[in-house]
Parts: sequence; structure tokens; C-alpha cells
Amino acid sequence: MRFVDTVIIGAGAAGLMCAATAGQRGRQVLVVDHANKVGKKILMSGGGRCNFTNYTVEPKNFLSDNPHFCISALKRYTQHDFIELVQRYELAYHEKTLGQLFCDNRAKDLLAILLAECELGGVDIQTRCAVSRIRRLSEDEMTDEVPQQARFELLTSNGPVVCESLVIATGGPSIPTLGASHYGYELARQFGLKVTDLQASLVPFTLKGDLLSLAQSLAGVSMPVSIECRDQIFQEALLFTHKGISGPAALQISNYWYPGDTLTINFLPQMDLATEIRQWQQAGVKAELKTQLSRLLPKRFVSAWLERAELQSIESKPIAQLSREDIESLVSMFQGWQLVPSGTEGYKTAEVTRGGVCTDHISSKTFEVKSEPGLYFIGEVLDVTGWLGGFNFQWAWSSGWCAGQYV
Repeated sequence: MRFVDTVIIGAGAAGLMCAATAGQRGRQVLVVDHANKVGKKILMSGGGRCNFTNYTVEPKNFLSDNPHFCISALKRYTQHDFIELVQRYELAYHEKTLGQLFCDNRAKDLLAILLAECELGGVDIQTRCAVSRIRRLSEDEMTDEVPQQARFELLTSNGPVVCESLVIATGGPSIPTLGASHYGYELARQFGLKVTDLQASLVPFTLKGDLLSLAQSLAGVSMPVSIECRDQIFQEALLFTHKGISGPAALQISNYWYPGDTLTINFLPQMDLATEIRQWQQAGVKAELKTQLSRLLPKRFVSAWLERAELQSIESKPIAQLSREDIESLVSMFQGWQLVPSGTEGYKTAEVTRGGVCTDHISSKTFEVKSEPGLYFIGEVLDVTGWLGGFNFQWAWSSGWCAGQYV
């Protein structure tokens, strides 16, 4: 029977951050993970360069049934604190777009920093270590082998362990090929905690029927758009795929989408198309509509869009001959296209899981379960979901650091 101060289940971003923080406080920390190596999501994210935070992080960048829950942690450990950490290790990084920070070289460089921080704290990390049972110890079980401060017993594939603090940093089920699962939610329910509805999020949409055929004909075409759902609007790039629509715009809005919801897409978000066409008419532009629109949008897209039934009658009209009704139809299709996705690609390709352990049960200061002293939940397993752009990693750093002060 081994005793440690703190056991952390999950060697991802939040778990490693918590471990390093607690270890450097002098706590004896054991991190266990059933996977064959640590930080798998870190290594694969951002095309292998890891979008590790964002220059601008605000509570509005996160979704939760309790939108106030994330405020405390984000204030106490900010993006600037994490940037200072990576700068200390001279990590080369750059801003890509919209404040998103990526490693210049490999995500492995960032993981090496976290592991170095864990080493400074004397953290013991065990991979290929599965946990088969967890239970709270009763007072009459304290013996010479089980110290008075022990609260939990874990049966692991490497033997039994008892600890004072137990941290659940298992993430959600997104990208199961990396070993992701529902395990953290099962543990929460074991201790009587509510888990909110779960959905694959930051995920591409799938289409059916004619919409799917249209997307397939345009597979590989990308363009900047604005996309709207439930009064939330993002301006990002949209990508047509063989399954539907993807790209940053689609992934961002998926955080807000529920089955049956309508998406509204504006393919020319930087202009008023009706005004532009009238200016073309006043200027005596002689080109056909298709030619003129192809100067604003990808040619393949323009051709496919004008061939749709709603616009076939005006596809080859000279611009001078476009009527008010024609212009209204064009505006509707190019700046207010509405569609109802058939679904999403699911957890297989989702970057995160929306929903999680209900934050009503959790202290926003310590991340300890209010009804279970010594039990903590951090990171993605909680009902806090960030936008695309480094926000979910920042939540991992912030929640992990804050819990690491107390475990």
C-alpha cells in the first residue's frame, strides 16, 4: 500500500499543470494515466504545433451553465502567466490569427516544458496505469499503513494507492483514438455529482441529400464568412468537405449549435451586396454576373451557387439587367444562406466536449467538490467549454494551477 499526498488521474494539460504546481509546493504527487504516453492532445493539437493560449482571454470566450464560474481562475492564472512560463524556457512561438499563439516548431517543445516543471516538483508520472476502483476511506480504516490524513483508496494496475487529495483531470470523450473516454463523468456520478448534457463540440457539420451533394462538389473550397446561430456570430474561414462544412467558422459555431438549429451564413461579410450591385449598374459594368462575383469569391463556389434553382434564371444575365427582385434573391443566397445540418462528425473529430461536471458542486476558488473534501475536478471534464483559438488550453492551465495551490 503506497501513500502520497495527491493523486491526479489524467496526464493531459490540466493534470500536468496541477501536478507541477502542487509538486513545487512540496506536495508528493502521483499522476496516473491509462494511455501509453502523456499529453497526447497537446502533441496533436494545432496541426502538431499546439495553439496553447490566446493573447485575449475573457469569460465571454467560454460556455457553461454557470458563466461566472470560470472568472476567478482566469483572473488568478492568466494567459500572460502562461506566456511568461514558456518564455522562461525560451519556447519559440508566434501569433497566427486573432491572438492565437502557436509553437514555432513542435508541440513536443511545449510538453517538454510541462514535464520539466513536473520534474522540478518531484512528480511521479505513471503511464499505462489503469484505475479500476476508487473509494473514500472511513476513519476506522486508518492503520500504520494508512496515514490519518488519507481520504481515498485507488486500486490501480500498478498496485493500491491511498492519498489525501484526488484530482480528476481526465478530460472528455472527444478524439477517442487518443484514449479519451467518459471515465471522469462516471467518477463524478459515483460521488453523487450531476453531469450536464454532453455534446461533441468544436466539430465539423455533416449534411444530407442535396446539401451534401453541393458540399461534395465544392470540397476543398475555403473562404471567409460570417456564420450565425442562436444570436452568436463568428467571422472566420469556412471549408466545404466531402461530409459537409468545416473550417474555423463551422467549428466555432458548433459550440452553440443544437440538433435542429438553423445556421445562417454570409459569404460576403465585408460588404452590402445589394449596394455593390447597384454601384456596378450605375458604373455601367458590362460583365455577366458570374464574372463579376468571381472577382469577390472562389470561381467554383460562384458557379455552383448560381446554378442552384433559386438563381438559375439570372445566372447569365448582364449586370445591367438585374431587377430589384433578382438582387434580393442574390442577397438572400449569398448573404443569408440558411441550412439545418443533419448533425456533426461527433466525438471522433471533435476538439472538445461541451458540458461536463456541473460547476454548482465545485468551488471556483479551489476546484474542490463542496460535498467531498479532498476531491477535485479540473479542465475539460468540467462544464466549461472554450472557443476555438487556445481558450480550452488556457482553461486547463488556469484550472490546473488554481487547484494545484490547494490539493
